[in-house]
Amino acid sequence: MTTDQRPTAEQRRTSEVATMKAIVQEGYGSAPEDVLRFTETPRPTIGDGEVLVRVRAASVDRGTWHLMAGLPYPVRLAFGLRRPKFTNPGRNLAGTVEAVGAGVTGFRPGDEVFGVPGGNGSFAEYVVAEPGKLATKPANLSFAEAAAVPISGLTALQAVRDHARVRAGEKVLVIGASGGVGSFAVQIAKALGAEVTGVSSTAKVEAVRALGADHVVDYTREDVTDGSHRYDAIVDIGGNRRLSQLRRALTPRGRLVIVGGETGGRWLDGLDRQFRAVLLSPFISQKLGFFVSSENAADLVALRELVESGQVTPAIDRTYPLEETVAAIRHLLDGRAAGKVVVTVP
Repeated sequence: MTTDQRPTAEQRRTSEVATMKAIVQEGYGSAPEDVLRFTETPRPTIGDGEVLVRVRAASVDRGTWHLMAGLPYPVRLAFGLRRPKFTNPGRNLAGTVEAVGAGVTGFRPGDEVFGVPGGNGSFAEYVVAEPGKLATKPANLSFAEAAAVPISGLTALQAVRDHARVRAGEKVLVIGASGGVGSFAVQIAKALGAEVTGVSSTAKVEAVRALGADHVVDYTREDVTDGSHRYDAIVDIGGNRRLSQLRRALTPRGRLVIVGGETGGRWLDGLDRQFRAVLLSPFISQKLGFFVSSENAADLVALRELVESGQVTPAIDRTYPLEETVAAIRHLLDGRAAGKVVVTVP
């Protein structure tokens, strides 16, 4: 390259601003090691009504894996049949507002926020978000802690408050209490005044007790659905028990909300149980069902209030730097996490 062909200092600065470090996925695959790579990508730009966030932390959940793997197959109807529409599977963020588009009135540059990205994901230095899926970050949380809240917290809040309709004095069973959604569900049910029983493996009993659960059941030693105890509401996040078993643990007019429970099937992956619950519910006195969580600012604000009041605290299992996102997802898939796995962005 001759001297007059070399980039100027201004061109180098422009190039640096125009790119960012991010995780990129170009195809579906169940092993993060096979489909994710850490690289430089173009920095996103915003349009009218959008917010550019400088990401400081993101977190991993089961939805991250489903988007990465494209499983079960119906996921691909929304996110791309042959390859993912979005090249980054991150779905939670906490960071600072870098810029706002025309028409955005609720945020300004420098604001600390948490929420859900729009379009491409949050395992990156910058991401575009919609104002309706962001809220001011809880003042008492770090960015890493705040990034643990959005998807899992929203799912737990809506499961416990809206679908299980938990009230003070009721007995609530949370199956899968040590996981991302479960750790929030236990605390939210307690905040609503319920007597909460959490179900977990032996290794995670103490972690669930630390969340404030009144009782903790080790599922390797005790069958919580044997009928010896009845619950007004069951939030089933990590289980695969048959509906007949779960109904046996409900009061005659109890409510069952199925949030998860995966079988590994490529077509339904446990959804058949959810559908059977909906079909059966109209014919019995118990209320059975499932739901798809809503990503909205109003519920992010409700979560922020619970966090700032001290009633809910994100349970962080482990943090990884952005370049080790593959290891973070692998840690979750291996079933070792008690609480949330967080990715930090320098």
